[in-house]
Amino acid sequence: MLLLCFLQLFLASLAFVYFSKAFGGAYMKSSITQIERRFDIPSSLIGVIDGSFEMGNLLVIAFVSYFGAKLHRPRLIGIGCLIMAAGSFLIALPHFFQGPFKYETSLSHSNTDNSSESILPCLSNHSLTDVDDTPDLEAKTACEKAAGSSMWIYVFLGNMLRGIGETPIMPLGISYLDDFSREENTPFYLACIHTVGILGPMFGFMLGSFLAKIYVDIGSVDLDTVTITYKDSRWVGAWWLGFIVTGTVILLSSIPFWFLPKSLPKQGQEQSKSKSTELSTVAEQENFLPEENQEHEDKEKPVTFKELAKDFIPSLKRLFKNGIYSLMVLTYLVVVNGFIGMITFKPKYLEQVYGQSASKAIFLIGILNLPAVALGIITGGFVLKRFKLGVIGAARVSFGASVASFCLLAAQIFINCDNADVAGLTVSYQGIAEVSHNPQTLLSQCNMGCSCSMKHWDPVCAYNGMTYASPCLAGCQTTTGTGKQTVFHNCSCVGEMMTSAVNMSAVLGQCPRKSDCDRIFKISMALSVVGSFISACGGTPGYIVLLRSIEQDLKSLALGMQTLIVRTLGGIPPPIYFGALIDRTCLKWGTKQCGGRGACRLYDANAFSRAVSDSECPTWHMNKLLYRHINQSPAQQISDLLFDLKTDETAMSPAGEKIVLVVLERNTM
Repeated sequence: MLLLCFLQLFLASLAFVYFSKAFGGAYMKSSITQIERRFDIPSSLIGVIDGSFEMGNLLVIAFVSYFGAKLHRPRLIGIGCLIMAAGSFLIALPHFFQGPFKYETSLSHSNTDNSSESILPCLSNHSLTDVDDTPDLEAKTACEKAAGSSMWIYVFLGNMLRGIGETPIMPLGISYLDDFSREENTPFYLACIHTVGILGPMFGFMLGSFLAKIYVDIGSVDLDTVTITYKDSRWVGAWWLGFIVTGTVILLSSIPFWFLPKSLPKQGQEQSKSKSTELSTVAEQENFLPEENQEHEDKEKPVTFKELAKDFIPSLKRLFKNGIYSLMVLTYLVVVNGFIGMITFKPKYLEQVYGQSASKAIFLIGILNLPAVALGIITGGFVLKRFKLGVIGAARVSFGASVASFCLLAAQIFINCDNADVAGLTVSYQGIAEVSHNPQTLLSQCNMGCSCSMKHWDPVCAYNGMTYASPCLAGCQTTTGTGKQTVFHNCSCVGEMMTSAVNMSAVLGQCPRKSDCDRIFKISMALSVVGSFISACGGTPGYIVLLRSIEQDLKSLALGMQTLIVRTLGGIPPPIYFGALIDRTCLKWGTKQCGGRGACRLYDANAFSRAVSDSECPTWHMNKLLYRHINQSPAQQISDLLFDLKTDETAMSPAGEKIVLVVLERNTM
């Protein structure tokens, strides 16, 4: 009875930890845009910060996996949770060291808050060169120290700590559960853990959506004096508050592990069933592999560590000579690259291409895309079981899912909203569409006498539907009102439009997108959700192909090498190079408080969309190459025949159930 209580406590605790780590990881992804704006850093640098989680994980995964099994596993998991919680609190720490956030504006900030003085935007014979000039080195150093512009390093280190702390949870938790539970119960227990775990990303993105609407300095400034809204590209939400919440949840999840024993008696001694369920998998695999590869499995005898070390390099050579395995690893590498890069910057993608607020974009990802991925993984496993598909059948399902999802992705290239109409950046002052990366195009005859700064981004929306980069660049002469209710009058550039407007006034903020953009956005989101579901349907069949294409004695090595390669090359580089690609599409960079280039304020939506879509194309080519290679296998007919003779035993084996759970884990990290 005591054994059952301890095992149930461990099961509930591990499920809560899986929820907590997924909750924290999803919130980190949802906060990327807010962190980028708060520290005024480019997307490529925010990609480095995002990749620091994998860096920390890879630093200790080999040591934890090997030495952790010999130590007190529950307490190691508890220590990992404490490190993750400390990392979350460290990420939030810069907020308390930095002063109040001062967003970029052409109007002056007062000494105490973000209220603006009543000044004339366009002053004839007035020069703003003092604003544009770069300050001297001493002044710049003092300013950066006061503004805390380098405090993004705390976020980098905190995220790395999260990666280190997450390391023992999966290998030690699953092995502990598998060691002390009945083998036939393990798949059910794992299903319970991952079912709870899949809720974490949804709650994480919903928390990110909620906090993105709350101003970063909530409680310390008068919100009535803030002249921007949560839809503005300069807005920074209360990103720090979410890390305190997620850190607290992770900290609470560590408590039960300190009271669990190092080991438990085995839950029953029934092992005959598990042996019989493995026979179908082994038989099918033996017939799929070439005959010469099976010679290594004929005899098993105890070996020493020295012999294992000597056999390591030859085993690696045997493993990577397997063409199907090598192509599978490359395919997974390409897929994970696209997935990680896309999920990191998708909120920004929806914001820039479709004109949605960051809050709404994060919310939709949490309630639409992530459940579609989970449902797709389960559906893929059900299809394999229902139709009793062999290795070739699984490859066909995986390839078909890849083709279908690629087609839906390609369709989204043609279903985009046009660029927002911003004078001098996406259209001329006369309203003719022309994208420009040259800041000089911000000047026109209508604002030439105002001596405007071209560095500021303080957009105003004129009544003719055109957005101008600042009130000065719109040629506005007078202002009325305060805060968000400020209105600019006598804006000379408004009359430059080919269809002149009667009202020469403008209000704060960018103009909304054209009326048909909302309809296009709904179609694109529908395609995205369906594409996510179909792509995930190929995940489980893909793992089947991977596991059945390698020899039995190389299986652990194969999975370990696949995890190492995919996490190293698929987890760290994508956010960095995705960020660099996105930075190349920027049309208007912001200006830091102390001078210098800050975060991007406006992107070329068409170029942004093409950059994201082009990065997904290699997935299609790798799947096509893999499918051709498998179809050329001489064991195709034998494999399919044997799998047709199999019944539900193969699909219901513990190995088959674990495949589904592993894929689910990878998609909910």
